[in-house]
Amino acid sequence: MAFFGLFGNKTKQETLDKGLQQSNASVLSKIGHAIAGRSTIDDDVLDDLEEALITSDVGVETTLRIIQRIQDRVKRDKYIGTSELNRMLVEETCALLAENTAGSEQPGMADASSPYVIMVVGVNGVGKTTTIGKLAYMYKQAGKKVYLGAADTFRAAAVEQLCIWGERVGVPVIKQQQGSDPASVAFDTLQSAKANGADVVLIDTAGRLHNKINLMNELTKIKNVMQKVVPGAPHDVMLVLDGSTGQNAFEQARQFTAATQVTSLAITKLDGTAKGGVVLGISDQFKIPVRYIGLGEQMTDLQPFNAEQFVQTLLHP
Repeated sequence: MAFFGLFGNKTKQETLDKGLQQSNASVLSKIGHAIAGRSTIDDDVLDDLEEALITSDVGVETTLRIIQRIQDRVKRDKYIGTSELNRMLVEETCALLAENTAGSEQPGMADASSPYVIMVVGVNGVGKTTTIGKLAYMYKQAGKKVYLGAADTFRAAAVEQLCIWGERVGVPVIKQQQGSDPASVAFDTLQSAKANGADVVLIDTAGRLHNKINLMNELTKIKNVMQKVVPGAPHDVMLVLDGSTGQNAFEQARQFTAATQVTSLAITKLDGTAKGGVVLGISDQFKIPVRYIGLGEQMTDLQPFNAEQFVQTLLHP
């Protein structure tokens, strides 16, 4: 069974619509301004569309790629009406994301060492621990035995928060005293999980970026220690980003991908913000698959990311 297929390939459209409502309204308003009073897709329209996408936090590089694809499409297919612009924008954005994530599907859990280990990274405040709790809930609902490891030992609040999620979901949390060696916590978590036949282990880590070298060394140590218990662990290094921070999320992605090998992304807090375009830019620029998006506070509001549905919901009138 594929890892991603555990929870299905479809998001809950109603929650997606509601979660992206502000982003959708914002970007469509800007696109509407770009084509107002114009009947053909000319350079002026494309310049205004470029501005609309950039100011919607899609990012300069990704925006330029999308604009180039639309220019090529107009020349090739002879589309000239601005009424076609939204449809082309959706189609070309979906195609771009599909090209960038081709071949990035994670291996099935059955193909990895047991238990399947996910190390979760990200700065404090992005919703990292909450995302872990929601993932634990999703896995448990899928019939998996889940263990959590509280390896963010530098903040007592982080350990307490993870324990609260463990109680809420009904899964064990392995922890030590505040200030303990994070690698030691990870080691104990995997030993306990393996001894008790766990299917999935989620390891929380400290969210510090003040010194990239220290971060790299710490994460490398945690990885090395885990591999002594479970060969090949961690099977996934998931970076959690706060989508509401817009361009700051890009910078966090740059810092963490430089410090460790990130294999998947979860982008949170997309509800209540007009910055949903950041998902497109991050997915495109870093060539790292977005696995999950956060659309609310409920345990079911973390959804598997479906690029086509996301683009349709974000960009379609």
